[in-house]
Amino acid sequence: MRFYNTLTRGIEEFREMNRGRVNIFVCGPTVQDHFHIGHARTYIFFDAVVKFLRSEGYSVFYLQNITDIDDKIINKAREMNIDPSEVAEIYFREFLEDMAALKVNSINYFAKSTLYIPEIISQIERLIEKGYAYETTDGVYFEVRKFPDYGQLSNQSLDQIIHGYRVAVNENKRNPEDFVLWKKRKPGEPYWESPWGPGRPGWHIEDTAITETYFGPEYDIHGGGSDLIFPHHEAEIAQMRSISGRKYLSHYWIHTGMINVNNEKMSKSLKNFVTIREVLKEYRPEDLRYALLNANYRTQLDFSKNLLEESKKQVEYINSTYRKLMNASGNKDIELDAGSIIAKMEEEASNDFDFRSVFRDLLELAGEINRDLEDISRKSADEAAKIFRWVDVFAGILFSENNNLSGIVEDLLNMRNRLRKERKFSEADQIREILIRNGIHIEDRGDNTIWW
Repeated sequence: MRFYNTLTRGIEEFREMNRGRVNIFVCGPTVQDHFHIGHARTYIFFDAVVKFLRSEGYSVFYLQNITDIDDKIINKAREMNIDPSEVAEIYFREFLEDMAALKVNSINYFAKSTLYIPEIISQIERLIEKGYAYETTDGVYFEVRKFPDYGQLSNQSLDQIIHGYRVAVNENKRNPEDFVLWKKRKPGEPYWESPWGPGRPGWHIEDTAITETYFGPEYDIHGGGSDLIFPHHEAEIAQMRSISGRKYLSHYWIHTGMINVNNEKMSKSLKNFVTIREVLKEYRPEDLRYALLNANYRTQLDFSKNLLEESKKQVEYINSTYRKLMNASGNKDIELDAGSIIAKMEEEASNDFDFRSVFRDLLELAGEINRDLEDISRKSADEAAKIFRWVDVFAGILFSENNNLSGIVEDLLNMRNRLRKERKFSEADQIREILIRNGIHIEDRGDNTIWW
């Protein structure tokens, strides 16, 4: 397994901190508006990554934060004339609905920032105690110049960081690049009590308080969109490393590229802002997953109707082939070794998550199968279907009506795993034999069982 690490700006072999176990944190959304295709790209990609890692035998804990207090949420609440907590809850529910529609279901836990105020306060206290943070009349700030490695992730030196770039100019701060850890209360805003008076947390400190709670000061993988590299992820590193004294916050940093719409930057002002719900009115979730995974995840992606239409055609071709395989009843055996084909695809996906090559191979396979499909034997069809199901484990591109089998198999596997934990091995083996007789291959990898 190897992939690009933003921190070192190169492809690296992945070595987890604890054998067989992976902790991954991906920055979640600020819940104050409808969710767009940029969100979809990031969360579909990391959903596929986590599912692929699990299929490779890793036990993965996937943590995502939810920013449920923020200037944008407060402003939205004023527009809607409701409480900020109501805004956050409305859009958090919408986010969950959108993710469910897109088959993004690999996240172990969503951590809402406002539930971690004591942990946030603890981190700020430790930063002040160690001399990295200071209090002013309007809040508490992190003094960036006290952390020499600031800028390492974004490949900048402190001198290169432009005055006020994405950092609000504030005369109370010692330096323009210093960022806020705690904002003191303003009239009409939500607040929590703290040693510095009532107020609310800054954006950056929320994430490190959450990851320290679940993972400790250091973990395997941090992900997000490339627009978060600076200043957000840079600030996270500065905060946690200043507290821990360690070399790393996260050993590997993975970032998805931005999305343009018809060759223009997506923005509300240009009126080309495309929401997930708008796309799903015209296209299946499988079409959108395919469109967003069928590209190098680190590159800028031009999103257009043509992209969706082409993806729709390819997804339909894959699914129609799979449907025909499920109904095959001919007598012709074809030379097909599912194991070797899956091994090739596995190597491609392990090479910087090259899902595009996996899709290319699947389309080529579909073309070969379709030439003999009318005469293909049940045995050969079952062998070919294994490959489609293996890809679908992480890609999520088989239509649900084609995938009724998945629920049945998952239920049987859950029953089998429960029996194994209860040491009822004879009953567990009976379930395995039933699955094998029906053309389902299963393999136990650590705590996980995969099938195809």
